[in-house]
Amino acid sequence: MNTDHLLMLFDYNYWANGRILEQTAKVSPEQYTAPASVPFGSLRGTLVHLLSAERTWRMRCQEGISPSAMLSETGYATFDQLISLWREEESAMRAYIRTLSEADLEKPIRYTNTKGATLEVRLSHILTHVVNHGTQHRSEAAILLTDFGHSPGDLDFIYFSLAQQPTGARPS
Repeated sequence: MNTDHLLMLFDYNYWANGRILEQTAKVSPEQYTAPASVPFGSLRGTLVHLLSAERTWRMRCQEGISPSAMLSETGYATFDQLISLWREEESAMRAYIRTLSEADLEKPIRYTNTKGATLEVRLSHILTHVVNHGTQHRSEAAILLTDFGHSPGDLDFIYFSLAQQPTGARPS
């Protein structure tokens, strides 16, 4: 993996997150916290997990800190509370990624997971995981948002790629 490709993947990640967050801002407080049959129990739970995972991975890779637990959704009663940390984390991750060289991407990262196990994984694999993990949980959030009447629209990478082109062509 090269650094330009990694930067593009994270540009996509934040483009897709932005579409989810834009629509989340339109739901009612009741919809934000409503119980749902998704792994993290609600739209809020899903978004807090998504942010927490990205933050945890950045801290492990950049700072050598392995948090022992994920963020708690109860700390984000309102969407405004969550969006503030989300913007900070996006800025921190973008800044971190811009410092990486291709040699850095091949280095192993040793960390302790939230269950206490010590593991080691190549940095490029971790950062690829962060984007892929986001895709999974954005899709869960998108289903909930669509059910609430606020679809984020197409989140596929190809739509991001085409949106970057002057013509804004649509895939067939």
